[in-house]
Amino acid sequence: MMSEFDKQMTRLLRAEEGEVLSAYKDHLGYLTIGVGRLIDSKKGGGITAEESAYLLNNDIQKRLTQLDQKLPWFKSLDDARRGVLLSMSFQMGVDGLLGFKNTLEMIRTGRYVDASKGMLNSLWAKQTPERAKRHAEQMRTGQWVIKVGF
Repeated sequence: MMSEFDKQMTRLLRAEEGEVLSAYKDHLGYLTIGVGRLIDSKKGGGITAEESAYLLNNDIQKRLTQLDQKLPWFKSLDDARRGVLLSMSFQMGVDGLLGFKNTLEMIRTGRYVDASKGMLNSLWAKQTPERAKRHAEQMRTGQWVIKVGF
């Protein structure tokens, strides 16, 4: 529960700093977000690992909701294959992923080998070949393929 001081400080700082929910340059030209939060690395700004994890979790949940809405069969996939589609939607947006009509139909119908070939035969694979190879392998096998070191 917020103390009275915390409530008033929040009101004061929102009034003085404003609140912008995307990155912007402050009056000195430094990248900032939210209520005056400096994120410009040139001035020592940024976020903590905990804040990054919080944002990532929110983004994952939001994207899962979108995929469940747009692809009613998405929930029926195993975790590794759902993970591929989630990762692809992170990279290109849900609408970009939905452009893979033939590949998505192959996934929906369980034709994972064909789907993996379709993934590799795309502009996306030409633009990010290593990611595409890992994701195509994960789609083909249903086994997680995660870049070394993570």
